[in-house]
Amino acid sequence: MTTEQVPHTTPAPAAPQADLWVERTGRRTYTGRSSRGAEVLIGPVEAGAVFTPGELLKIALAGCTGMSADSALAHRLGEDVAVTVEVEGPSDPDEDRYPALTERLVVDLSSLDAVQRERLLTVVHRAVDGHCTVGRTLVHGATVELTVEGGGR
Repeated sequence: MTTEQVPHTTPAPAAPQADLWVERTGRRTYTGRSSRGAEVLIGPVEAGAVFTPGELLKIALAGCTGMSADSALAHRLGEDVAVTVEVEGPSDPDEDRYPALTERLVVDLSSLDAVQRERLLTVVHRAVDGHCTVGRTLVHGATVELTVEGGGR
């Protein structure tokens, strides 16, 4: 009777239980994934074409602001309106956080008179203040809880 050798394989990691997760791809580099199939590369500046976690935070804020203001802007300026939301804020290395972030929504308002412009700015601010989940979370704070799970002893 012959004995077959079965190659040793590392078991596949358990399927993620969340809609969002990151997987390690190398030293301090990760790929962020969503259950919808989206991916984003995450790592330190030295890793090249990746987003740092802080940049992702800022991008999330800018994206949320743009999405929150989008309907009002498109309604008054047209569906093809060009909008850019810039965001910046230096980190405080002593506290290891961003103490302040500044956003700048850039859009051409030259087709509006002064009254229309002020009305649109009021609507945009109201929409962002009321519906930008990322901005509201940053302004009001959130609790974060980390649990570490692992097999073995």
